[in-house]
Amino acid sequence: MSLDIDYINVDFIPGGADYPERWEAEGQLHREREAAIGRARLNVAYGEGERQKLDLFYPAGKPDGLVVFVHGGYWLRFDRAFWSHFSAGLTARGWAVAMPSYTLAPEARIHEMTREIARAVETAAGLIQGPVRLVGHSAGGHLVARMACRDVVLGPEVRGRIEHIVPLSPVSDLTPLLDIAMNDTLRLDEEEARAESPALHPAPEVPVTVWVGAEERPVFLDQAIWLANAWSAPLRLEPGRHHFDLLDGLGDPDSPLVESILGGG
Repeated sequence: MSLDIDYINVDFIPGGADYPERWEAEGQLHREREAAIGRARLNVAYGEGERQKLDLFYPAGKPDGLVVFVHGGYWLRFDRAFWSHFSAGLTARGWAVAMPSYTLAPEARIHEMTREIARAVETAAGLIQGPVRLVGHSAGGHLVARMACRDVVLGPEVRGRIEHIVPLSPVSDLTPLLDIAMNDTLRLDEEEARAESPALHPAPEVPVTVWVGAEERPVFLDQAIWLANAWSAPLRLEPGRHHFDLLDGLGDPDSPLVESILGGG
Protein backbone atom coordinates (compact mmCIF):
# COMPACT_ATOMS: atom_id res chain seq x y z
CA MET A 1 0.00 0.00 0.00
CA SER A 2 1.32 3.45 -0.95
CA LEU A 3 2.66 5.62 1.86
CA ASP A 4 1.99 8.84 -0.08
CA ILE A 5 -1.30 9.61 1.64
CA ASP A 6 0.29 9.15 5.07
CA TYR A 7 2.55 12.15 4.47
CA ILE A 8 -0.18 14.48 3.16
CA ASN A 9 -1.28 17.11 5.67
CA VAL A 10 -3.28 19.69 3.77
CA ASP A 11 -6.17 17.38 2.87
CA PHE A 12 -6.70 16.39 6.50
CA ILE A 13 -6.71 19.86 8.08
CA PRO A 14 -9.89 21.98 7.93
CA GLY A 15 -9.13 24.90 5.64
CA GLY A 16 -5.65 23.49 5.11
CA ALA A 17 -5.23 24.95 1.63
CA ASP A 18 -5.75 28.47 3.00
CA TYR A 19 -2.81 28.45 5.39
CA PRO A 20 0.05 29.28 2.96
CA GLU A 21 -1.71 32.35 1.55
CA ARG A 22 -2.46 33.59 5.06
CA TRP A 23 1.10 32.94 6.25
CA GLU A 24 2.50 34.82 3.27
CA ALA A 25 0.26 37.86 3.84
CA GLU A 26 0.94 38.00 7.57
CA GLY A 27 4.64 37.47 7.00
CA GLN A 28 4.87 40.30 4.48
CA LEU A 29 3.03 42.69 6.80
CA HIS A 30 5.38 41.81 9.65
CA ARG A 31 8.49 42.27 7.50
CA GLU A 32 7.35 45.68 6.33
CA ARG A 33 6.40 46.83 9.81
CA GLU A 34 9.62 45.65 11.48
CA ALA A 35 11.80 47.06 8.71
CA ALA A 36 10.05 50.43 8.98
CA ILE A 37 10.95 50.73 12.67
CA GLY A 38 14.50 49.46 12.18
CA ARG A 39 14.04 46.04 13.79
CA ALA A 40 14.59 43.90 10.68
CA ARG A 41 17.66 43.27 8.58
CA LEU A 42 16.52 41.58 5.38
CA ASN A 43 18.23 39.56 2.64
CA VAL A 44 21.49 38.86 4.44
CA ALA A 45 23.57 36.54 2.24
CA TYR A 46 25.12 33.46 3.82
CA GLY A 47 26.25 32.00 0.48
CA GLU A 48 26.31 32.78 -3.21
CA GLY A 49 23.08 30.98 -4.18
CA GLU A 50 19.89 32.87 -4.97
CA ARG A 51 18.07 31.36 -1.99
CA GLN A 52 21.05 31.46 0.36
CA LYS A 53 19.80 34.47 2.28
CA LEU A 54 18.32 35.06 5.71
CA ASP A 55 16.24 37.71 7.45
CA LEU A 56 17.07 38.86 10.94
CA PHE A 57 14.47 40.25 13.34
CA TYR A 58 15.51 42.15 16.46
CA PRO A 59 13.95 42.72 19.88
CA ALA A 60 13.43 46.21 21.23
CA GLY A 61 16.68 46.16 23.19
CA LYS A 62 20.00 44.32 23.07
CA PRO A 63 19.32 40.67 22.18
CA ASP A 64 19.65 38.07 24.91
CA GLY A 65 20.69 35.60 22.21
CA LEU A 66 19.73 34.16 18.85
CA VAL A 67 17.02 31.79 17.68
CA VAL A 68 17.34 30.38 14.16
CA PHE A 69 14.05 29.19 12.68
CA VAL A 70 14.14 26.88 9.63
CA HIS A 71 10.94 26.55 7.62
CA GLY A 72 9.35 23.40 6.29
CA GLY A 73 7.63 22.50 3.03
CA TYR A 74 8.98 18.99 2.37
CA TRP A 75 12.28 20.47 1.10
CA LEU A 76 10.23 21.42 -2.00
CA ARG A 77 8.48 24.74 -1.37
CA PHE A 78 8.20 28.00 0.57
CA ASP A 79 10.85 30.47 1.66
CA ARG A 80 11.65 32.62 4.67
CA ALA A 81 9.07 35.32 3.80
CA PHE A 82 6.12 33.06 4.67
CA TRP A 83 7.13 32.82 8.33
CA SER A 84 8.37 36.27 9.36
CA HIS A 85 5.48 36.92 11.75
CA PHE A 86 6.35 33.80 13.72
CA SER A 87 9.40 35.64 15.03
CA ALA A 88 7.15 37.91 17.13
CA GLY A 89 6.85 35.76 20.23
CA LEU A 90 10.60 35.33 20.53
CA THR A 91 11.58 38.93 19.80
CA ALA A 92 9.03 40.04 22.41
CA ARG A 93 11.00 37.93 24.89
CA GLY A 94 14.24 39.73 24.00
CA TRP A 95 15.77 37.34 21.46
CA ALA A 96 16.86 38.00 17.89
CA VAL A 97 15.43 35.61 15.30
CA ALA A 98 17.11 34.58 12.04
CA MET A 99 15.01 32.99 9.31
CA PRO A 100 16.94 31.53 6.36
CA SER A 101 15.76 30.30 3.00
CA TYR A 102 17.64 27.42 1.40
CA THR A 103 17.89 25.82 -2.02
CA LEU A 104 14.98 23.48 -2.63
CA ALA A 105 14.68 20.18 -4.50
CA PRO A 106 15.24 19.31 -7.27
CA GLU A 107 17.94 22.00 -7.53
CA ALA A 108 19.52 20.68 -4.32
CA ARG A 109 19.73 17.32 -2.64
CA ILE A 110 18.86 17.08 1.05
CA HIS A 111 22.49 16.65 2.10
CA GLU A 112 23.24 19.93 0.35
CA MET A 113 20.41 21.66 2.22
CA THR A 114 21.92 20.40 5.47
CA ARG A 115 25.21 22.08 4.60
CA GLU A 116 23.42 25.29 3.64
CA ILE A 117 21.61 25.49 6.98
CA ALA A 118 24.91 24.95 8.81
CA ARG A 119 26.32 27.96 6.94
CA ALA A 120 23.19 29.98 7.70
CA VAL A 121 23.51 29.20 11.41
CA GLU A 122 27.15 30.25 11.39
CA THR A 123 26.38 33.48 9.54
CA ALA A 124 23.54 34.43 11.88
CA ALA A 125 25.63 33.57 14.94
CA GLY A 126 28.31 35.91 13.64
CA LEU A 127 25.82 38.77 13.72
CA ILE A 128 24.28 38.17 17.17
CA GLN A 129 26.19 37.48 20.36
CA GLY A 130 25.13 35.12 23.10
CA PRO A 131 23.51 31.68 23.27
CA VAL A 132 21.89 30.10 20.23
CA ARG A 133 18.74 28.04 19.93
CA LEU A 134 17.58 26.24 16.78
CA VAL A 135 13.94 25.66 15.86
CA GLY A 136 12.54 24.12 12.69
CA HIS A 137 9.20 22.86 11.44
CA SER A 138 8.60 19.63 9.49
CA ALA A 139 11.42 19.48 6.90
CA GLY A 140 12.93 22.37 8.84
CA GLY A 141 12.63 20.24 11.96
CA HIS A 142 14.69 17.64 10.17
CA LEU A 143 17.31 20.22 9.22
CA VAL A 144 17.75 21.66 12.72
CA ALA A 145 17.94 18.14 14.15
CA ARG A 146 20.73 17.47 11.67
CA MET A 147 22.65 20.39 13.18
CA ALA A 148 22.95 18.29 16.36
CA CYS A 149 24.58 15.38 14.53
CA ARG A 150 28.31 14.95 14.81
CA ASP A 151 28.93 14.66 11.06
CA VAL A 152 27.64 18.19 10.41
CA VAL A 153 30.50 20.66 10.28
CA LEU A 154 29.92 23.72 12.45
CA GLY A 155 32.68 25.90 13.80
CA PRO A 156 33.52 24.93 17.39
CA GLU A 157 32.69 28.42 18.70
CA VAL A 158 29.23 28.32 17.14
CA ARG A 159 28.54 24.71 18.12
CA GLY A 160 29.51 25.55 21.68
CA ARG A 161 26.92 28.33 21.79
CA ILE A 162 23.98 26.11 20.76
CA GLU A 163 22.07 25.46 23.97
CA HIS A 164 18.81 23.93 22.77
CA ILE A 165 17.36 22.46 19.57
CA VAL A 166 13.59 22.18 19.14
CA PRO A 167 12.37 20.20 16.11
CA LEU A 168 8.64 20.78 15.50
CA SER A 169 6.86 17.85 13.79
CA PRO A 170 10.19 16.72 12.32
CA VAL A 171 10.82 14.12 9.66
CA SER A 172 13.47 12.21 11.57
CA ASP A 173 13.81 9.00 9.52
CA LEU A 174 13.94 9.60 5.78
CA THR A 175 14.02 5.96 4.70
CA PRO A 176 10.19 5.71 4.37
CA LEU A 177 10.35 8.53 1.82
CA LEU A 178 12.18 6.24 -0.60
CA ASP A 179 8.84 4.64 -1.41
CA ILE A 180 6.67 7.69 -2.04
CA ALA A 181 6.10 9.83 -5.14
CA MET A 182 7.78 12.86 -3.58
CA ASN A 183 11.10 11.08 -3.97
CA ASP A 184 10.92 11.55 -7.72
CA THR A 185 11.89 15.14 -6.91
CA LEU A 186 13.95 14.63 -3.75
CA ARG A 187 16.08 11.93 -5.46
CA LEU A 188 16.95 10.20 -2.21
CA ASP A 189 18.79 6.90 -2.39
CA GLU A 190 19.24 4.47 0.48
CA GLU A 191 22.67 5.83 1.44
CA GLU A 192 21.57 9.46 1.57
CA ALA A 193 18.29 8.65 3.30
CA ARG A 194 20.10 6.89 6.11
CA ALA A 195 22.88 9.47 6.40
CA GLU A 196 20.35 12.32 6.53
CA SER A 197 18.08 10.67 9.13
CA PRO A 198 18.68 12.25 12.55
CA ALA A 199 16.96 9.33 14.30
CA LEU A 200 19.64 7.01 12.90
CA HIS A 201 22.48 9.10 14.36
CA PRO A 202 23.81 8.87 17.93
CA ALA A 203 22.22 11.12 20.53
CA PRO A 204 23.81 14.58 20.54
CA GLU A 205 25.33 16.40 23.46
CA VAL A 206 23.14 19.48 23.01
CA PRO A 207 19.69 19.29 24.67
CA VAL A 208 16.85 18.52 22.25
CA THR A 209 13.10 18.80 22.84
CA VAL A 210 10.76 17.34 20.22
CA TRP A 211 7.37 19.00 19.72
CA VAL A 212 4.40 17.67 17.75
CA GLY A 213 0.70 18.45 17.63
CA ALA A 214 -1.48 15.84 19.28
CA GLU A 215 -3.90 16.02 16.32
CA GLU A 216 -1.28 15.40 13.64
CA ARG A 217 -1.28 12.65 11.06
CA PRO A 218 -0.15 9.35 12.63
CA VAL A 219 3.06 9.24 10.63
CA PHE A 220 4.18 12.62 12.03
CA LEU A 221 3.46 11.41 15.54
CA ASP A 222 5.58 8.37 14.71
CA GLN A 223 8.41 10.45 13.29
CA ALA A 224 8.49 12.62 16.41
CA ILE A 225 8.42 9.58 18.68
CA TRP A 226 11.23 7.92 16.73
CA LEU A 227 13.51 10.91 17.25
CA ALA A 228 12.61 11.36 20.90
CA ASN A 229 13.23 7.68 21.58
CA ALA A 230 16.46 7.51 19.60
CA TRP A 231 17.92 10.50 21.42
CA SER A 232 16.23 10.01 24.80
CA ALA A 233 14.80 13.50 24.32
CA PRO A 234 11.67 14.96 25.89
CA LEU A 235 8.59 14.68 23.68
CA ARG A 236 5.95 17.38 23.95
CA LEU A 237 2.51 16.62 22.46
CA GLU A 238 0.56 19.87 22.27
CA PRO A 239 -3.15 19.22 22.77
CA GLY A 240 -5.53 20.27 20.02
CA ARG A 241 -2.78 21.22 17.55
CA HIS A 242 -2.29 19.91 14.03
CA HIS A 243 0.68 20.16 11.66
CA PHE A 244 -0.04 23.77 10.67
CA ASP A 245 -1.39 25.52 13.75
CA LEU A 246 1.40 24.09 15.91
CA LEU A 247 3.36 27.09 14.62
CA ASP A 248 0.96 29.57 16.18
CA GLY A 249 2.73 29.28 19.51
CA LEU A 250 5.79 30.95 18.00
CA GLY A 251 3.86 34.19 17.69
CA ASP A 252 2.84 34.28 21.36
CA PRO A 253 5.54 35.30 23.87
CA ASP A 254 3.65 33.54 26.66
CA SER A 255 3.02 30.25 24.85
CA PRO A 256 4.31 26.93 26.19
CA LEU A 257 6.28 26.54 22.94
CA VAL A 258 8.18 29.83 23.32
CA GLU A 259 8.76 29.07 26.99
CA SER A 260 10.16 25.66 26.05
CA ILE A 261 12.49 27.07 23.38
CA LEU A 262 13.93 29.69 25.70
CA GLY A 263 13.69 27.69 28.90
CA GLY A 264 15.38 24.60 27.53
CA GLY A 265 12.65 22.02 28.08
